Amino acid sequence: MTFSLSLRCPIPITNCRAFCKKFYKSIGFLLFFFSFSATSATEMQISNIQQAVQDYIINTIPQPQGGTLEAKVSELDRRIFATDCPEPLFATSSSTNPSASNITVQVECKIDKWKIYVPVRLIRTGPQVTVTEPLSRGQIISKQNVSITMVDLHRYRRQGFSTIDAVLGAKTKKNLHSGEIIEDRHICVVCRNEAVTIKAIKFGMLITTKGVALTDGSHGEQIKVKNIKSNRIISGQVTGISEVTVIF
Repeated sequence: MTFSLSLRCPIPITNCRAFCKKFYKSIGFLLFFFSFSATSATEMQISNIQQAVQDYIINTIPQPQGGTLEAKVSELDRRIFATDCPEPLFATSSSTNPSASNITVQVECKIDKWKIYVPVRLIRTGPQVTVTEPLSRGQIISKQNVSITMVDLHRYRRQGFSTIDAVLGAKTKKNLHSGEIIEDRHICVVCRNEAVTIKAIKFGMLITTKGVALTDGSHGEQIKVKNIKSNRIISGQVTGISEVTVIF
């Protein structure tokens, strides 16, 4: 005994193929959609990953002295796989440059065995001494001439000054414009070929004498000076306006 089964298309045969093609495409789209929804991370999971990155930045990367540190976490693809991790997410980074502007943070759920790498842009701002009015070459800097401005330290990588006291009494080596950041090369606390006071400290005793600076110098720098009495050339540290200290 033979049985036969025939399927009848609900529409005329001329349109049946096109109908079935659209029907199967629709089924495929629905299967893909539900599969995508089942594996995609939820808003809460994405938020937890981003928070883990922020916590890592705050706890491990030093903030600029007197400045701020801002972390901009890249947007995450919602198609990533993640779970409601039953333990706190673990974050780490292989970036070792403390002044890097871009790092990658790895966020991991060890129990559920998944991890994701998150790019982060770091924005560091810090105080820099800025000219408030035009200064002429050779002018002595006073408090009225300068102020503190917060700048992006990644964009401004030159050697400036973070405190006003560091430039007070210094002499400008070039004309400076209003709004310009004062750099180390712009000024000298001790200037070449100018008279200086040499303070010599030995066995707790302080001896002062006169000398001549052989190079320019800023606070804390080591420079060469010539003792006028002995004509001896020695190295000393700039400790004040026209002042060099030598410790024997």
